[in-house]
Parts: sequence; structure tokens; C-alpha cells
Amino acid sequence: MNRLELILGGARSGKSRYGEAQAEQLAGEAAEVVYIATAQALDGEMQQRIIHHREQRPVHWLTLEEPWQLAAALQRVRKEHPAAVILVDCLTLWLTNCLLSDQNDYWERQKAALMDELQQLQQPLLLVSNEVGYGIVPMGELSRRFVDEAGRLHQDIARLAHDVTLVVAGIPMAVKRS
Repeated sequence: MNRLELILGGARSGKSRYGEAQAEQLAGEAAEVVYIATAQALDGEMQQRIIHHREQRPVHWLTLEEPWQLAAALQRVRKEHPAAVILVDCLTLWLTNCLLSDQNDYWERQKAALMDELQQLQQPLLLVSNEVGYGIVPMGELSRRFVDEAGRLHQDIARLAHDVTLVVAGIPMAVKRS
């Protein structure tokens, strides 16, 4: 793998802005950026968030919207855009989509596929995700599972990552550097 960075932060921490800046820096003048969006506009508020994120990105970036099959989207980019810098925003939205699937083992299969694909990629990859483990233990079963699975996902990716960055109040802090 050329470079993998996991970018974590709370809501409105600046993690997406940081990821976008990193993608632009890595791409420079020569490489393209492929942005994989995992959000779904299921209500008006989320639709506004998606619009805001679209307006922040350079118009020349290729955007793929893939809320469920992230590994398949990465594989597609790897084959069709082998020189591109890839930015995924965000892993916790993707996790939520997978956990809400009607298929019992959907999350486990999608996570395994992602972990396999991460080891195949040879191009720079930036993964943006919400750090949700700082709060109280959630009351509901699904909420507890979400927090647990997000924590496990972040740990598994961090083991593979060259860099892990935590963004707080717009300030990136190095957690791990290669």
C-alpha cells in the first residue's frame, strides 16, 4: 500500500476539511482525487449536510456515492483510476448503513471485504470517521453495537495505517506517524 491515513474526530471537528486538504496536497497538480461519499440523504437535515460537503469540494474531483459496498467502490477506483488519491467520508455513516441492513451478517461481510481491499490498494487512501468512544455507554442495544463496532473498525484500520490523525477544534493531532 502506498499510504493509508485514518482521520478521526468528533462532529464538526474539521476532520472532513482536513481530509480534503490532505487529498489536494497528495494529488498535487498531476493526480486526480476520487471522493467516495457514504452518506444517504434520508431527511432534509442530512440533505443539507451533503450539499454543504459538495460545495466544499473542488468541482474537478470525481465523486462516487456508495453507502453500503465500500470495498467494491474502492476496488472499482483501484481498477479504473489507479493513479488517483482516494478520500472516503465517512466510515461511521457507512457502518450505520451496514448495521441497519436486513441481512444478519451484512456488516461482518462488508467489513471483511474492506479489510481485504485495504491490503490490495497501492494508491493513497484517506479514511475519515467519527470518533464516538468518548461519551457514555449508550442505552440501546443498536447504539452500543454501533459504538463497539466503530471502535473495533478504527483499531483494525489503525493497525494497517501509516498515519492516524485526530482532529479537534480544527486542529490535526498526530496519533500515529509512519
